[in-house]
Amino acid sequence: MAHSDGRLSTDIDPLERAPQDACGVFGVWAPGEEVSKLTYFGLYALQHRGQESAGIALSDGERIVVYKDMGLVSQVFDEATLDSLNGHLAIGHCRYSTTGSPVWENAQPTFYTARAGGLALGHNGNLINTPELMAMLPENRLNATTDSEVLTGLLAADPQRSLVDATLDVLPRVKGAFSLVFMDERTLYAARDPQGIRPLVLGQLESGWVVASETAALDIVGATVVREIEPGELLTIDDSGLRSRRFAQAAPKGCLFEYVYLARPDTTIAGSNVNASRVEVGRRLAHEHPAEADLVIPVPESGTPAAVGYAEGSGIPFAQGLVKNSYVGRTFIEPSQTLRQLGIRLKLNPLREVIAGKRLVVVDDSIVRGNTQRALVGMLREAGATEVHVRISSPPVRWPCYYGVDFATKSELIGGTSSREEIRASIGADSLGYISLDELISATEVPKNRLCRACFDGVYPIEVEEDSRGKYLLEKSCGTPTEQPLASSGR
Repeated sequence: MAHSDGRLSTDIDPLERAPQDACGVFGVWAPGEEVSKLTYFGLYALQHRGQESAGIALSDGERIVVYKDMGLVSQVFDEATLDSLNGHLAIGHCRYSTTGSPVWENAQPTFYTARAGGLALGHNGNLINTPELMAMLPENRLNATTDSEVLTGLLAADPQRSLVDATLDVLPRVKGAFSLVFMDERTLYAARDPQGIRPLVLGQLESGWVVASETAALDIVGATVVREIEPGELLTIDDSGLRSRRFAQAAPKGCLFEYVYLARPDTTIAGSNVNASRVEVGRRLAHEHPAEADLVIPVPESGTPAAVGYAEGSGIPFAQGLVKNSYVGRTFIEPSQTLRQLGIRLKLNPLREVIAGKRLVVVDDSIVRGNTQRALVGMLREAGATEVHVRISSPPVRWPCYYGVDFATKSELIGGTSSREEIRASIGADSLGYISLDELISATEVPKNRLCRACFDGVYPIEVEEDSRGKYLLEKSCGTPTEQPLASSGR
């Protein structure tokens, strides 16, 4: 399947895009294993982190081949393609764009010719000094309009340096969030920014090593979780084994929103199980914002753990009152106006026999613009709910994220422009309650000073320059990416 014409996939929920992470990354060094298929299944486990494009770079020790395309992992790769990708070393990437348009040219892994061979790279996060980094390139010529492309170009810029030396020189100059997997023909590399904003973990196979955005991806491929890759750490893996170097001192500020929404519930971050944290948030939410109701129902799937906790904390029975169409995701088919008017029913449908005549507590993970919750409350009332009490398992999202989550601008965030009562009235709920920031942090069991909370409290751990903001920053200076062939290779 090839969409090198740059067609964009469309999220057919016309009301409100959920908060999106930048992407998921996966890397494996495992002689004797089918690493293309391990990478495929690793990316499949990370699909929730990015649904716009997917790609794999693979090496047999002599040549790197990159295969990538627009679409879901299962749409980009088939059995025949994976069988044709032979080697012992691979990296993979699934993308949601936070810098650069969602077009084929910006899909990852990126690839550059470097020294006597090639360099392929996958990036989860978002850089905040991209213009400064771009000025460091020997030539301001890019194949794509992403911060990841700029970073790859810098690492490959000097043919006289080893990739390790280039990395130890370049990464201390990079500001922002970056969890990286990259490779040359013989070595797998992984690195994490000094704040460790986005997650990155190390696992071990019987015959090699795996790195991934989340522990859930290690579980899927049968790898044993070893540890998190430390903030400011560079790992190299090759025939000589695993080695660790430090390019910066650690100043941990892990993303709090990973616990709210971004990470899979079966993932562990900083020693805390995400599902357990979300259930605990629900319990605390029940105590902070009780309601007189007959049922607690989740907005599936992300609201389910907190709804379970709310039911436990309140004593109100838990029920599945909404059915989610699991096959509604991203499509190349533009919905008609009639389908747009159906709105949220494309994704969720109420179980009338469960909710009719009932007072409901509806638990969701967050409110960004409020459009989805407004439609949802209206739909539940149409289905016969007598009261709808909305409970949110995160504080109001008041500030945009510059570190890899595609939140709206502050003016578009309903939590940044309206009071809680104004939001309640806007979405049509009988009552509205958010978990407090202190209770959310406490539920994660991670110290407050080790978490980035900027989208909730406006305290940014890394200062963002005004001219470094904007998803289409590089497109303004470079123009729109041009069409490229589907696969590339280097030696």
